[in-house]
Amino acid sequence: MAAGKEIRGKIKSVENTKKITKAMEMVAASKMRKAQERMRSARPYAEKIRNVTANLAKANPEYTHPFMAVSPTAGKAAGFIVVTTDKGLCGGLNTNVLRAVTAKLKELEGQGVKSEAVAIGNKGLGFLNRIGVKVVAHATQLGDTPHLEKLIGPVKVLLDAYAEGRLNAVYLCYTKFINTMKQESLVEQLLPLASDQLKADAGEHGWDYLYEPDAKTVIDDLLLRFVEALIYQAVAENMASEQSARMVAMKAATDNAGTLIGELKLVYNKTRQAAITKELSEIVSGAAAVG
Repeated sequence: MAAGKEIRGKIKSVENTKKITKAMEMVAASKMRKAQERMRSARPYAEKIRNVTANLAKANPEYTHPFMAVSPTAGKAAGFIVVTTDKGLCGGLNTNVLRAVTAKLKELEGQGVKSEAVAIGNKGLGFLNRIGVKVVAHATQLGDTPHLEKLIGPVKVLLDAYAEGRLNAVYLCYTKFINTMKQESLVEQLLPLASDQLKADAGEHGWDYLYEPDAKTVIDDLLLRFVEALIYQAVAENMASEQSARMVAMKAATDNAGTLIGELKLVYNKTRQAAITKELSEIVSGAAAVG
């Protein structure tokens, strides 16, 4: 019964794996609800600061912030903020967004544009290092809750480079949460801020604002807060997508383990039955020979 013992060992091994994947599925389901609540609660703030920023920028046309102006030295270099997860076991989540990043990098490379990146998450950092993209800063081990103070330092490197005119565009790459079963990989232009990102409130009237201390200071601070809100929202969306994708992946792994256990048990029973039949045949043959 050497074959039977080997199959029993495989069944035990797969059963242990099934317990682990089931536990991971339950943990991901619990974290997913919290991540979704955090993501949805951040959306109203991002929307409000967008409206305020748009109205103020529209009311003061004589000053244009660098974030809203297209760099005259276009075609020089581009920056990427790549948001991925720190851990794996979440299906094709990271693979999809990194594939989209690779396609954009190749497109820009074909136009003679050099690229540099900020990596948020271990998976993206490892990937960018492997393909030889210059990583100017990174943020890893963010945990289950995004903290803006951990993101601002690395991201500020690209924002400052754009404001100084060393970059002609900055792209934000992340996975947007659609629903539990669907997440969408996006590569969006963060800077210069597109006109559709800054839509002022609809209306026939225009507001005239009094700025304190002055228009430049107010608009500079507001636009910086707005860009930070966009990045925070992207990380929150990515974390919600991560837990959803991990829950679905672990459920699929648990189901596959159950199917494999069933198949192995069937093979084991057939092997055991064949061994018993063989032994009975030998006993009958022996008894017939003696008789």
